[in-house]
Amino acid sequence: MSFMKKHQDAGRSIFMSSIQGLANTLALLVTFLGAPPLYSNSIGWVQAFAVRHYGYGFEDVTALVWGGVCAALVFFISRASISTALVMGGLALATRFL
Repeated sequence: MSFMKKHQDAGRSIFMSSIQGLANTLALLVTFLGAPPLYSNSIGWVQAFAVRHYGYGFEDVTALVWGGVCAALVFFISRASISTALVMGGLALATRFL
């Protein structure tokens, strides 16, 4: 492997790790802003569902688990969307200028 090939691969690796870090940071921000509304608009229905199908006494556990599920859903969906958009945007810019 030539020196130039190693240099190109290192540059791509730094770029992709930076894109991944930016996507993670933005996903944390979206999760901070988006998970509470999702949770507050859906917890009543989820607890009612749990009571109907699993019985009484699980409301607190359901609320705790549902909070984690909401945060995970918002985080992973936003991270996948943001990282895809950043990579596609970078490729579009690269093809435009090259």
